[in-house]
Amino acid sequence: MRRLSRLALLAACVLALVAGLPGRAAAASTVKYGLTDDAWLQSGPGTLDARLARLDALGVKVVRFTLNWNQVAATKPVSPLDPADSAYDWSAADPVLAGLRAHGITVVLQLNGTPGWANGGQPSNHAPTSPTTFAAFATAAASHYPWVKRWLIWNEPNQLRWLRPTTAAVYTTRLLNPAYAAIHHAISGAQVAGGGTAPRGSSGGVSPVAWLIGMHAAHAKLDAYAHNPYPLDPKRETPLHGTCTNCTTITMSTIDRLVSLVAKNFPRARIWLTEYGYQSNPPDRLLGVSLALQARYVGEGDYAAYHTPRVDLLIHFLLRDEPDLARFQSGFMTLAGALKPAYAAFQLPIAETARKGSTTTLWGQLRAPETGATAVLERRVGTLWRAVATVRPGAGRFLRWSGTLPKGSLVRLHSGSIVGATILIT
Repeated sequence: MRRLSRLALLAACVLALVAGLPGRAAAASTVKYGLTDDAWLQSGPGTLDARLARLDALGVKVVRFTLNWNQVAATKPVSPLDPADSAYDWSAADPVLAGLRAHGITVVLQLNGTPGWANGGQPSNHAPTSPTTFAAFATAAASHYPWVKRWLIWNEPNQLRWLRPTTAAVYTTRLLNPAYAAIHHAISGAQVAGGGTAPRGSSGGVSPVAWLIGMHAAHAKLDAYAHNPYPLDPKRETPLHGTCTNCTTITMSTIDRLVSLVAKNFPRARIWLTEYGYQSNPPDRLLGVSLALQARYVGEGDYAAYHTPRVDLLIHFLLRDEPDLARFQSGFMTLAGALKPAYAAFQLPIAETARKGSTTTLWGQLRAPETGATAVLERRVGTLWRAVATVRPGAGRFLRWSGTLPKGSLVRLHSGSIVGATILIT
């Protein structure tokens, strides 16, 4: 690759002086980025303290964690409003949640899974027969964890495998609204999110567009609408481009569709993106993208969340690949614990957000605690990395830079002891 001319380098340095200005309204700079990986948190390698320390080193600000009603209350409580009832078993969740709290990591506590005694002996994806049973569990959970301010009701209820009957009315009347009232009664200042929708309904399910409209028709109560904007065709669809523009699915690249629907149906609601990621190849040869693309898409997805009005959270799934290849391989680490480039991409994200002629605009964030007060934008020249500009972050430690970069350049951010992932300028 040819060297930057002195004039180009000078222009880049001048443009760097205005870096750090947010790309959208100031409110966007409050978006928090995090992870969800219950299995790793509860039983991953090493001690819980070591796992929490890894979250700190990554710069994780929020963790979604699931309380499975069917596991916490496998038998029917005598006093269901009382978290001290002997039927309740909080022991699996208590250490994790206490640890997250001690580390200052925001918790989004998801309630999911119906015990057989509450749904006529059906599997846990069947709704309770009465809304009062779930309301009582939500009351007990809120009383047991009164410091948790953010709650999410159910996982992807618009898909048959997660909720039956798969209707927005059942979800709203038997799950969301009872829990909303119970949690708000127990915790001052709580936020309760509804939806939690998958990007498509899949076989026997309901599209997220129809689901959201159905929730409105059922008079849903919520403070935020939660959605999981996974790509539908990961080998062709990026976080910013490539999905169907006329479909009733909602992915990250069509997130504006969700913004419009929420604004129309729930005008006061915020948006939480509670599960997201790209699987990598290796190990997933069928659905995975290359390790380099996975890292690139971390930055682009983070930028999309920052750039989108109403969005407060983006939670990546997972930290570590799952042991079953048929399941998710979207971790920042392999099953053996090796770090993928996506790990550094989360610590120090970078995204190419615009290109006009030879002028490229980049976005990023100094997220990990080991990043410094500024970042150095570096370009690979031959086998060496050359400094292009020093970039200063703005509010939320977000940064923005525009300058001259040849197409095909390999660039990265370097800040403090953290070297971010490499991206290709297109």
